[in-house]
Amino acid sequence: MPLKILPGFLLLLPLAEIAGFVLVGKAIGLWPTLALVILSFMVGMALLRRQGIGILRRMSAEGRNGMVPGRELLRPAMFVIASLLLMIPGFITDIVALLIFIPAVRDLAWQYVSRRFVVVGSTSGFDTSNRPKDSKIVDLDDEDYRREPNDNSPWSGKHIGKE
Repeated sequence: MPLKILPGFLLLLPLAEIAGFVLVGKAIGLWPTLALVILSFMVGMALLRRQGIGILRRMSAEGRNGMVPGRELLRPAMFVIASLLLMIPGFITDIVALLIFIPAVRDLAWQYVSRRFVVVGSTSGFDTSNRPKDSKIVDLDDEDYRREPNDNSPWSGKHIGKE
């Protein structure tokens, strides 16, 4: 999601969730609607408790062993995301969370993520064999990179009080 549309998304999602509450409330009534919201929160909390700690332990163990996490961690990580979405009150986030439990949706997410990120293991240096062909790598040593002060920069502190 481009960052330009993030504020609009953050504004429209709660409004859409409120509209969902109204529609579901009209269809099944107030108390069943509240029961569904509480039930989804409890299911999300139970899933998060069950999956969340296990993922953190597994990621930590793989990091200590020098392994690079990949697709095998996407499934439990998406379960954690789905758990968090279930805990957010609203039916749209619940539908998205339920979609995440479908293996085909997780496979689509893996295809999306794997094209955009290159995981590089730190034990053997850079592995450029699986990176996209249009990506650029800049490898600099400490002596190759030097930052020189720029007096024209607004963050240099030289412009304070000169307005």
